[in-house]
Amino acid sequence: MKELKFDDQGLIPAIIQDVNSGQVLMMAYMNREALEKTLATGCTWFYSRSRQSLWMKGETSGNIQTVKEVRYDCDQDTLLVLVEQTGVACHTGHYSCFYRNLEGQELEPVRFDAGSVYQAKEGPAILLELMNVIRQRQKDRPEGSYTAYLFDKGLDKILKKVGEETAEVIIAAKNPDNSELIYEAADLIYHLLVLLVEKGVDITDIFAELRSRR
Repeated sequence: MKELKFDDQGLIPAIIQDVNSGQVLMMAYMNREALEKTLATGCTWFYSRSRQSLWMKGETSGNIQTVKEVRYDCDQDTLLVLVEQTGVACHTGHYSCFYRNLEGQELEPVRFDAGSVYQAKEGPAILLELMNVIRQRQKDRPEGSYTAYLFDKGLDKILKKVGEETAEVIIAAKNPDNSELIYEAADLIYHLLVLLVEKGVDITDIFAELRSRR
């Protein structure tokens, strides 16, 4: 990373390319921390110049990018990030952000209703959001927080709760009313996320594993 030339704002442009098709998906900026998080997590992180904060691609929409390789150009001032794209790359619902030509013609169709996804935060996004909250509880340990209590008690307590919630799901599945199953499954997923945070496993690693099984 020491070879890279960040600009006077500490930023470097990153071109994101589909590793399978070669299609250019988007361009965004990374600072050193965003690049480090990208390399550490295997998912793309960027720096928002307008919000002046880091953001993870797909954190809201669930359209994460699994990083396969990071290259840099001959001038050492631009990155090329090869990824496997989950869903689409563009917030408009197009697969690529480069979906128009200079004449204004759209070269590819919209693949999903972007408005409903970003508004509802459905699918993987809610898991990402919940995991971020759990990480914050682990860091801050606020008084009265059940999540903080689990981290204070340690791995054995968390494992015990995962086992208990698994049993609750099995029992609920025998009930003809699925509402109880939904409730208990949500409890199990929550405790699994706590376990992942305790073990230092990112939810995006689970997404990548599931994707590999398709």
